[in-house]
Formats: sequence, C-alpha cells, structure tokens
Amino acid sequence: MGGNTEYIAGHGYLSLGQAVRVAQNSEGGVDQQLAQVLEKRLAEVWAKLNSQPNSYILPPDEFALLNYYRTRFGDNEVVRNATKRFWDNHKGAQ
Repeated sequence: MGGNTEYIAGHGYLSLGQAVRVAQNSEGGVDQQLAQVLEKRLAEVWAKLNSQPNSYILPPDEFALLNYYRTRFGDNEVVRNATKRFWDNHKGAQ
C-alpha cells in the first residue's frame, strides 16, 4: 500500500497503509507519535478531497485512513461521495 514511508518513533519506517493497520490493531490505544503522523496525513487527504470534492478518487491507503477516522466526519457529503467513488473504481488486489 503506497511506496512512501515515514519514520515513526517506536515503529520504524511505515507506509500510510501500514500505519493505519498498526492503529487499527492497537489494543491499548494509539501512541502519540503514530497519532500525529495519521492526523497530519488525514489533513492532507482532507485538503485533496476539498480541492476536488466531485472527482478525487482515494487510493487504497488514503481510503483506509479516512475509513479509520470515519466517525469524525459523520454523514459528511464529501466523505460519502468519496467513499462511493472509491468503491466504484476499486480494482481489488491484482
């Protein structure tokens, strides 16, 4: 999932997809370093969605991140439409 990695103290170099999986599987909550990276990336994804609210297609790693924070957005139309576009264009593992 994604080729770009970021160093996260206590976790090493992780791609966005890997970081989301670590967060999803953290039983005792997400540590601050990981949370900061995920929040920063979420802000970047949110900016992309807002700059192209009717056309931006989330790649799988960004979709996983948005889905991780889904409750934060409630029934937001931009998120709802982005989710639909993702599934309409999703190819699955090739």
